[in-house]
Amino acid sequence: MANPKSKSKPEPKYRPVIEPVAHFVFTPTTTHQHVFPAPTAIKALAISTTSSDTRQSLIYIGTLTGAIYLLSLNPAADENDRVSVIKHTLIGNGSAIVSILVVENLKRIIVLSGDGFLYLLDSFLLEAPKKVSVIKGGVTAFARRFFSKNYSNSDRILPKLNGVKSKEDGSSSISSSSSGGGSFVVAATGKKLVLAELVSSGSVVLLKEILGVFEGMIRDLAWVDDSIIFGNKSGYFLYSCISGQCGLIFSLPELSGQPQLKLLVRECRVLLLVDNVGVTVDTEGQPVGGSLVFRGVPDSIGEIGSHVVAVKNGKMELYYKKSGNCVQVVMLSSDAGGGTCVVASQEDVSGEFVAVSMSSKVIFYRKVPWEEQIKDLLRKKCFKEAISLVEELQSEEKMQPSELFPFIMRDPNPWSLLVPRNRYWGLHPPPTPLENVVDDGLKTIQRAIFLKKAGIETAVDDEFIVNPPTRADLLEAAIENFIRYMQASRHKDLTPSVREGVDTLLMYLYRALNHVDDMERLASSENSCIVEELEMLLNDSGHLRTLAFLYASKGMSSKALAIWRVLAKVTSGQETAVAEASNILEESSDQDLVLQHLGWIADINPVLAVQVLISDKRSNVLPPDEVIAAIDPKKVDILQRYLQWLIEDQDSDDIQFHTMYALLLAKSALESYEIEHGSQNSEAGTSKELNVSHHGSNSIFDSPLRERLQIFLQSSDLYDPEEVLDLIEGSELWLEKAILYRKLGQETLVLQILALKLEDCEAAEQYCAEIGRPDAYMQLLEMYLDPKDGKEPMFKAAVRLLHNHGEALDPLQVLERLSPDMPLQLASDTILRMLRARLHHHWQGQIVHNLSRALDVDASLARLEERSRHVLINDESVCDSCHARLGTKLFAMYPDDTIVCYKCFRRQGESTSVTGRNFKEDVLYKPGWLVTR
Repeated sequence: MANPKSKSKPEPKYRPVIEPVAHFVFTPTTTHQHVFPAPTAIKALAISTTSSDTRQSLIYIGTLTGAIYLLSLNPAADENDRVSVIKHTLIGNGSAIVSILVVENLKRIIVLSGDGFLYLLDSFLLEAPKKVSVIKGGVTAFARRFFSKNYSNSDRILPKLNGVKSKEDGSSSISSSSSGGGSFVVAATGKKLVLAELVSSGSVVLLKEILGVFEGMIRDLAWVDDSIIFGNKSGYFLYSCISGQCGLIFSLPELSGQPQLKLLVRECRVLLLVDNVGVTVDTEGQPVGGSLVFRGVPDSIGEIGSHVVAVKNGKMELYYKKSGNCVQVVMLSSDAGGGTCVVASQEDVSGEFVAVSMSSKVIFYRKVPWEEQIKDLLRKKCFKEAISLVEELQSEEKMQPSELFPFIMRDPNPWSLLVPRNRYWGLHPPPTPLENVVDDGLKTIQRAIFLKKAGIETAVDDEFIVNPPTRADLLEAAIENFIRYMQASRHKDLTPSVREGVDTLLMYLYRALNHVDDMERLASSENSCIVEELEMLLNDSGHLRTLAFLYASKGMSSKALAIWRVLAKVTSGQETAVAEASNILEESSDQDLVLQHLGWIADINPVLAVQVLISDKRSNVLPPDEVIAAIDPKKVDILQRYLQWLIEDQDSDDIQFHTMYALLLAKSALESYEIEHGSQNSEAGTSKELNVSHHGSNSIFDSPLRERLQIFLQSSDLYDPEEVLDLIEGSELWLEKAILYRKLGQETLVLQILALKLEDCEAAEQYCAEIGRPDAYMQLLEMYLDPKDGKEPMFKAAVRLLHNHGEALDPLQVLERLSPDMPLQLASDTILRMLRARLHHHWQGQIVHNLSRALDVDASLARLEERSRHVLINDESVCDSCHARLGTKLFAMYPDDTIVCYKCFRRQGESTSVTGRNFKEDVLYKPGWLVTR
């Protein structure tokens, strides 16, 4: 620890590290009905970068009266509109707000109230504050767990809490489990530490209680990795979550003030305050670096970049962490009032803002750009300080992707102006192409070898001298490193110009090492490559697939398809080329482009050609007439499938399309039938042609050809059946012809085909049932008994018909038409069953008729009884509607037994009773009616 009384070094002149960006004064008008009762109203501050608008930051302000105010800070807005109040709410019983903790990943804030309780709120104060009941009262300090960059323990905390029972708000004891989106917190209640987890649902889960390992009430604490550092009146301690041990870091003098510590997020270290001296320790509790000596005991400590912010007595001081020098002093405005100052900073490495409050005023500051700081030092002739700041920037700032561009592509190039120049300040040579850098390095090694032989020591590593690398190895290693850096840079938030440079030059690097898979992956994904910079490179090197992918990703479909068409001529890449081309065409609404490339795709893969035509990915459907005209007439399967899609999926009612589809199916069915049954084809030839036919059918269609033809002929009413019939008239497609004759109303021909050609008795009888006339069955019986054309009578079919539908036939006509050749036993049994069926149907009709008459008589009797009912009215009888005594008045009675006076009856009507029941719409049935009589 540095001695505050020791002689300090002369401090450098101040420079503007931060500058005011906005301020806000709380008044009754700005805070909407809330009046601050005292000049020291603001007690706590917190800053969050979680906002729906990335340009804004959220500011939380806690007051002496227990109120939380949410402010919005937008530095890009007009000066008078940069800060605004969004919402406010009250916490607990109105006790002062001690501290506010922002949990950005869960969009929550945790508030410590003066009553010793913790409260949980959402980040926009939309919900009512919720008391954290699992952590009892008496909380004196709390903190959230932070993880350093080097922390690699994937198990985090839970495995180190073996056997610990945990409780969640409102539930019984459970075993705690870490949730991926949770956040760990630690709270101090007197002499006890309480570890808990805030889960994504908004609940707080108790993990562990630690007590009895130290003395004194805890006043402040921080939690980094597996170490909890806290301070009380006697000193600062470190508790290890791994070992469970608590040790003293150092003791505090008896007369020292209250312990105060600050987590330095940038380094994940903790600044421990001993009066006006700040000691920085790591996660092991070991002091690192030098001490910070403040000009008095700070009221509050913050952090911005490489500086620590301390406020006291209306003054804000900035100290550079590495040197400990005070580099800027800011006097807060005199109108802010007196009282304790509070400073808040963003809890991330790239924090740009700090907020300082005094009484009812809040002032916001942001970092001044490094260039402006250096210029200010140069204007003040502080050259050593300026050089020191430049060297600091060189070691601390991260390299930008644009700085590598000159190493990959020679100047001038499209990104020459993006290369930052101001960081070099003439101390470095300008960047040159990578080949030149390697050549210069090899020359240095060769020179060192020569000097080594001469006995002169050089700065070159001896390993390079003993085993000098080759130029090819150095170039490959350098390019591999450049590739890794460029790949990582693609995930950063870059400007469009820099992103274009990164992707384009990354393609150059892939090409240099012939990483074909990486090239194609980059080209086919979303990228910012400049096509004009890569066309010649990829074309000359023969990487046509990569170029085609790149064209497609940039919407240059015509060029991409031209390349795939060329590649499709190579057998090894045929399937890939046609698949990629079809993917492009499926989304294209350019009909000329689609029809231009449809032919060669169909030659290779008819299935993909059909998919191009019927794709639902394009915004506009291709004109059917032009598509049909463009399809090769020899590609009958493709044309059939396209017409099927138009009719079945697009609900086309164009007669021309329906007729064309029917004719194509019929023609294919004829050809297929001839191939299967043709006597002139050799067995080998037939087999070969059948294989081709079946391959096409199985590839494009899901059902057999004849089945598709028959279903379409039956289901569609828009094709011309006569045209189709003319085509198949002389063929053996009897079922198809039956369907067509049926469409034309040729009943006799349909029955002849079904009964005599197809011998489908069931279908013939079903068709007679559809006709609905008894003479149809008689006509069918005549066909069975006299088939003509030398065909034997179909007695079994005739007997089946008489057995199933004999009651619909006239027995005399049946007897007249029975053939004398029909066996007597078969004829007699058939006629007997027919007569019995007719007699049975006659008796059934009489029974139904008599039952109907009985029901009619029963209903008439019930109605008569209802009309002749007697009702006894006495002096106590009243109208069910107006409740007037009936006496000798006229009255009416409804079927539901309600009674009304004549006046109410006239008003109510005959069909609706006082209960609201309408007897015309809701018929009333009483027990016994039509049932028990």
